Amino acid sequence: MSKATLYLDDGIHKALRMKAAETSRSMSDLVNDALEASLLEDLEDIEVWRERRDDPRVGFESFVRQLKEDGVLQR
Repeated sequence: MSKATLYLDDGIHKALRMKAAETSRSMSDLVNDALEASLLEDLEDIEVWRERRDDPRVGFESFVRQLKEDGVLQR
């Protein structure tokens, strides 16, 4: 495991300390878990983009018109 210095907003630091105390976990564990979840979400988004990058392109106006026709958006 590597060591890093982080600068946190005071409110975030306070909330992190409280969460660590409430859960009997270290602040490092909580930060690691949060960063891992965020990075995994990014990887999932990138994978979906790769799978769909060759899909046909749709202009904004056409997209909105289709949503209205499908009843997703109100006219």
